[in-house]
Amino acid sequence: MTLHWASLGAALVAGVVGQLLLKAGAMGPGDVFAQLMRPTTILGLGFYGLAAMLYIVALRGIPVSVAFPAAATQYVIVAMVGWFVYGEPAGLQQIGGLALIVVGVLLLATA
Repeated sequence: MTLHWASLGAALVAGVVGQLLLKAGAMGPGDVFAQLMRPTTILGLGFYGLAAMLYIVALRGIPVSVAFPAAATQYVIVAMVGWFVYGEPAGLQQIGGLALIVVGVLLLATA
């Protein structure tokens, strides 16, 4: 595994962690300003920044036509965490849409 692929994997993980931290920050009481100032929200934004930096490193050695679709796996992971951890509803259309994302990523990865 090259530095570029490792950076892409780390960027995906950082993006997922960032999204989940933003969700945690949004769940507490208070107005929008209070939510923005929560440590979990600030940490989530930091993880988003880290994800962007790692993604840039990945793009130095991976075509964007491969890296960007791979980044779509974040949507699948975050949705599944939403269902299983936060008890969010999972409708048939959502599941179908996520299945299409997975199939699309697999098709692009094997092209």
